[in-house]
Amino acid sequence: MRRLITGLIGAAVALGLLAGAAAAADKLRVVASLSDLKALTEAVGGDLVEVDTLARGDQNPHDLELRPSLMVKLRRADLLVRNGIDGDPWVEPLVRGAGNGRLAPGGVGLLDVSRGIQVFGVPQGPVDRSRGDVHPEGNPHYTLDPANAAIVTANIVEGLARLAPDQRSVFEARRREWLTRLDAALVRWQESLAPYRGTRVVTYHDTWIYFLDRFGLVSVGTVEDRPGIPPAPAHVAELVRRMRSEQVRVLVYEPWADRKLVERITRETGARAVGLATAVGATKEATSYLELFEFNVRALAQALR
Repeated sequence: MRRLITGLIGAAVALGLLAGAAAAADKLRVVASLSDLKALTEAVGGDLVEVDTLARGDQNPHDLELRPSLMVKLRRADLLVRNGIDGDPWVEPLVRGAGNGRLAPGGVGLLDVSRGIQVFGVPQGPVDRSRGDVHPEGNPHYTLDPANAAIVTANIVEGLARLAPDQRSVFEARRREWLTRLDAALVRWQESLAPYRGTRVVTYHDTWIYFLDRFGLVSVGTVEDRPGIPPAPAHVAELVRRMRSEQVRVLVYEPWADRKLVERITRETGARAVGLATAVGATKEATSYLELFEFNVRALAQALR
C-alpha cells in the first residue's frame, strides 16, 4: 500500500510537471529587439506570451554587442518583434547567426512594428559614415511618442494572431483595454506640459524628436553635431552661445550621455540638465511603458517650471 501511494504521488508530481511544461509550451515565445517593444508585446499578449529582449532599456541601442547568447534567444523564438527604421540594424546578423528560418525576411515569425508610423527626420542628401550615426530611413525613436503605441500594438496583434489565430479576439481585447488606460494618461501628460508649449530646449542626442513634437516643445539644437560622435569644441562653443542668446533653459540628456560635458554646458549657460528615460528600464522609475512617460513628463515639467 505504501508503495502504491508513493507511486501515485510520484505520478501526480510527474503529471503536474508535464502540465506545467505543456502550459509553458503553449505560450508564444517572443523576442523583442528593444525594451519598449517587449513591454508593448506583454501588454497585448498577457499570459499567452513569454517575451525576452535583445537590448536592455539601460543600454545604448546604437552600440549593442553581438553576443552568442542573443542568438540563442532568437534560435528558440516563435516571433521576433523589431523596431525597424534602422533602429535595430544588429537584428539581421543576429538572425543569420541564430539560423531560425521563421525569423528570416519574409518569415512568419518576423514582425516590423514600424509599419504605419509617420517617420520624422529623414536625412536629406547622401548618407555616409562621415555624418555619424545617421539613420537613412529617418529617426527610429518613434516609441517615445506615446500616441504611436496605438499603431505599434495594432501591428503586434497582427503578428501574434498569425501564430495563434484562435487567440486574436483575446489580443484585441487586451489591446483595447490597455489603450484606454494609455489615452487617459496621455490627457494628463499633455495637461502637465501644456503651460510650456513652444518652449525651446536642447537635447544631447537626437533621441527626442517624437516626444518633443507630441508635447509641443521645440528643439533648437543637439550637443552632438554628428550623431554618436563626440562634438567638436567649435560646435559646443556655438551651442553655448546660441543657448545664451535664445535663453534656452533646459538641456535633455540620455542615460549614456557624457555627463561632464552636460555639466559644463549647463554651467556656462545657466540651463538645467534633465536626464530622461529613453526606454522602459532606462531608469529605475521607468518600470513599464506608462511609467516611462510618467517619469519623463514629471521630470521635464519640474525642470521647465
